[in-house]
Amino acid sequence: MRCAPGWGRGWSPIRPPGGPSRRRSGVTGQPPKGRTWGRRGITPTVRVSGRSRGRLSVAGLLCFRPGLPARLCYRLRRHTGRKGDRRSMSEMDYIRLLDGAHQLLKAPLIVVWDRLNTHVSKTMKALVTERAWLTVVLLPGYAPDLNPVEGLWAHIKRSLANLATRTLSELETLLRKRLKSLQYRHRILNRFLAGTGLTLDRPN
Repeated sequence: MRCAPGWGRGWSPIRPPGGPSRRRSGVTGQPPKGRTWGRRGITPTVRVSGRSRGRLSVAGLLCFRPGLPARLCYRLRRHTGRKGDRRSMSEMDYIRLLDGAHQLLKAPLIVVWDRLNTHVSKTMKALVTERAWLTVVLLPGYAPDLNPVEGLWAHIKRSLANLATRTLSELETLLRKRLKSLQYRHRILNRFLAGTGLTLDRPN
């Protein structure tokens, strides 16, 4: 089973005026934009702030095997913003996702991922070495176009465009619903792989 993971997408909720907005970590403090209806000459606007303490990180894993439906596994983590609280996912978060995927798929995994510092750390290398069923292949230094999970994040972002959640719990519920619905839409998951131009070859 070949898997393409994508890690650490951060999201924050929109709160009442003066509060923070939902955002992707490291990209922008504004919520995703999309098309909507409005009165002629009047652009609909939502007041938001880029500041936030609470946020969510999500790690996604797209799994492909010739002759079988594509699978999506994911893991969410809350960040409270309190002093000393980690603002991103750790090696243990990622390895638990891989452990869960291995138990679900009941097959060895070949994981193709990027060179995020957490992916290539000594801790992660040790965790991978402990798992005989896990093989890791690194993508080139910067190649988001070869990672099908980038298509997944773009799809999720479009589905959340112009939606404002006021609490972290609302945002988490909404994000889980979006991800869960995609788990059963195998054709869409296959399109994310097709968008990279890569193909799966049966092993000899």
